[in-house]
Amino acid sequence: MESRKEIKIGIIGAGGIFRQRHFPGLKKVSGIKTVAVCNRTKESGEKVAKEYGIPTVLTDWQALIAMKELDAVMIGAWPYLHRPASIAALDAGKHVFTQARMAMDYKEAKEMYEKAKKKGLVNMVCPAPHAMKGDNLMRKLIRDGYVGRVYNILVKDMNSQYTDPAAPLHWRQVRKYSGFNTLTLGMHVEVIHRWFGYAKKVVALDQTFTKERKDPESGKMGKVERPDSVMIAAEMESGALAQFIFSGVTLFPEESTISVYGSEGTLIYRMASHEILGARRGDKELKLIPIPLDLAKEWTVEADFIAAIREGKKVEPTFYEGMKYMEFTEAVFRSSEKGQTVALPLE
Repeated sequence: MESRKEIKIGIIGAGGIFRQRHFPGLKKVSGIKTVAVCNRTKESGEKVAKEYGIPTVLTDWQALIAMKELDAVMIGAWPYLHRPASIAALDAGKHVFTQARMAMDYKEAKEMYEKAKKKGLVNMVCPAPHAMKGDNLMRKLIRDGYVGRVYNILVKDMNSQYTDPAAPLHWRQVRKYSGFNTLTLGMHVEVIHRWFGYAKKVVALDQTFTKERKDPESGKMGKVERPDSVMIAAEMESGALAQFIFSGVTLFPEESTISVYGSEGTLIYRMASHEILGARRGDKELKLIPIPLDLAKEWTVEADFIAAIREGKKVEPTFYEGMKYMEFTEAVFRSSEKGQTVALPLE
């Protein structure tokens, strides 16, 4: 715990997510200073540094980690860099926060978790924002038996991100940058694990409808290596059955939802509106369940990370929880590739 001194932070990969969420979040936390930023190009790093008053700009992430004055490293780069940067930072005695899509695969995520456990340093993966506001209430309702025994879980996230076949190749569609990460699979599984526990069997199908897209960097056509659509069936350790539907090629998609059906009731979480609908045995219809102010969870991710460093407060998701959703993500890939049911844990 480092409660008295100023916490100095270095950032590797300060892109859109940092501008959208992390810089505004860090600005709200007192007693911290962002002292260095490392981007792929000097120009982009200098632009960020000028905008947010960061004194040091680097293009070598290892040089940033080697800075002795740093207490913590925040990693916003693409998944291919998460494992090497995290392990190097932990070896250097620095606390680590990394963006979601924790790693390229389960093996990398496990190495990150084991290193963080050995070093005893704060480790945190950026949580999914889409079910954040009602997270505490959903956990309480499920824990208190609102739905009774959970029978079925349905996760549906369909969007129009890749509907235009002429749109350029996105880094998330390239395996060397993204690994096994597919669409929003990992972020939703993180929530499912938190509410319902882990899966013990996974079977999946996937499809890529646009096989090639133009690479914006090379100008040449490149292979689309991550699927446009995935359908997954899973058996949870509790015995409940879960179904996941992910698609990036949906015109006029409905609002994404997580639905749970049990022996005593039903709950439906609407992702965009953060509305919870519920009904129990004997009710006539689903009704809105307001989220009480004392249970509503707001975006305090950056403050939570700093509080863990200063005061030893618990954070979530940790590298362990990130490792578990990467395990599920890889199981989906293995199942689709081999046409087989995959048992969990992978070991």
